[in-house]
Amino acid sequence: MSRFLAKRFNMLEAYTPGEQPSNKKYIKLNTNESPYPPPETFSDAIVNEFQKVNLYPNPDGNELIKKIAQLYKVKQENVIIGNGSDELLAFAFLAFFEDGVIFPDITYGFYPVYAKLYDIPYTEVPLLDDLTINVNDYLSVNKNIVLANPNAPTGIALKLPEIESIIKSNPGHIVIIDEAYVDFGADSAIPLTKKYENLIVMHTFSKSRSMAGARLAFAVASASVMEDMNKMKYSFNPYNVNRLTQVMGEAAIESEGIFIRNRENIISTRDYTKTRLKKLGFLMTDSMANFLFCKHPDIGGGELYQRLKKSGILVRHWSKQRIMDYVRITIGSEEQMDALIKAVEKILIEVRSNQ
Repeated sequence: MSRFLAKRFNMLEAYTPGEQPSNKKYIKLNTNESPYPPPETFSDAIVNEFQKVNLYPNPDGNELIKKIAQLYKVKQENVIIGNGSDELLAFAFLAFFEDGVIFPDITYGFYPVYAKLYDIPYTEVPLLDDLTINVNDYLSVNKNIVLANPNAPTGIALKLPEIESIIKSNPGHIVIIDEAYVDFGADSAIPLTKKYENLIVMHTFSKSRSMAGARLAFAVASASVMEDMNKMKYSFNPYNVNRLTQVMGEAAIESEGIFIRNRENIISTRDYTKTRLKKLGFLMTDSMANFLFCKHPDIGGGELYQRLKKSGILVRHWSKQRIMDYVRITIGSEEQMDALIKAVEKILIEVRSNQ
């Protein structure tokens, strides 16, 4: 680091994204991207808008917000769009969490990074031994709360009544439900935003809508909370979602049938892969996301990650004590998952022969 960096950032540990190597072609099962490309209508939308890239995008994103609001049966004043959900999380942390925030000790890694970056007091609440969230830990705590649902990297989801009990019992504080993976089997809390002023629900187009490279997300909340979020946006980057991404977002919503088909394919492939891995002796959480979080008694998570990487397959591994035996495996195409299974079978044979 340089001698010019502000002293309060000396000990800041930045978020580490999943590997994006360019030195070798891998089967990428490490960053929870969709294995399916976007529909051709995206190309048409981009071509029609490309001639306008010399002009700033609409800072309000009215057309896209209108389509989002219609799809999720809320009002336009209840929606904001962002350059990925990370940006919307940043706006929310800045706007609401001055007095602190709590979240699980094993969850999306950006939560503690933002808390440290913005000098926000935070508490990490331990998951139970089975890596589930204890709802009682969040009832009537009178603190701001952030929960990924399904959680990451475990993939375990809370039920909607459990989420509502948390929101209802903390009326004086903001509760963020980060639903990056909700489309793969969990219930969305968006309908609850009509009932609770303190709820913010965040969605991304990166996972189920095949737009990880376009960087697009949205949040839904009460009109007063959205007003605060927009104050952060217009104080930071009014033109936060570019022209091409906005029209691709509109095309994605208009292609709802393709989205549903791809989502069902991913869920089916997840279940198929889960069955195959269990037959090989893997233990795993009950993931409701587009990934599996699993471990094997014969091989550590770090070793499995390294051996798969040598085989040309990337998965995600963390060195954190409680989950170091696990790897997170993104659900790809059936062909990619078959390649994974074949590689794992070979690795397990080699490991057992050396025991």
